[in-house]
Amino acid sequence: MPKIYSRNKIRIPNVLGNIKNKRKMAMIMVFITAIVVSGKVMLDAVNPIFDTLCENEAKSLATIISNEQATNVMREHSYDELFTIEKDTNGNVTMIKSNVIPINEIISDVAIKIQEEINAQGRKDIEIALRKFYWNQIVIWKRTWN
Repeated sequence: MPKIYSRNKIRIPNVLGNIKNKRKMAMIMVFITAIVVSGKVMLDAVNPIFDTLCENEAKSLATIISNEQATNVMREHSYDELFTIEKDTNGNVTMIKSNVIPINEIISDVAIKIQEEINAQGRKDIEIALRKFYWNQIVIWKRTWN
């Protein structure tokens, strides 16, 4: 007889122990496995939708905050302090100089105020009702983003 057939059998431990109705226990294990696999498939299907919703919400929030803060900062400044217009004797514009220091102050103020406002927002919940995908109207899956 070839040597491959003379090896010892792999011994699998008896996980079920001395349960009298092993068939019933096996059915329960199959049922639990089916539920876990179904849940994973459902989450894998819904996860890209959550990622898109979170990304769109973050972009929307960032756009709104940046526009508000830029408007608030520009209320404190006038365009006359940002540029100097030089004219010749006839009143024609010969040169427009930009004043770099006030422009840099505005840029840094806007960035700082945007970051402060985003930090002040804290956490938000984004919800999607799974009933849009499945028949169950009770389950709502939440994903929190920062």
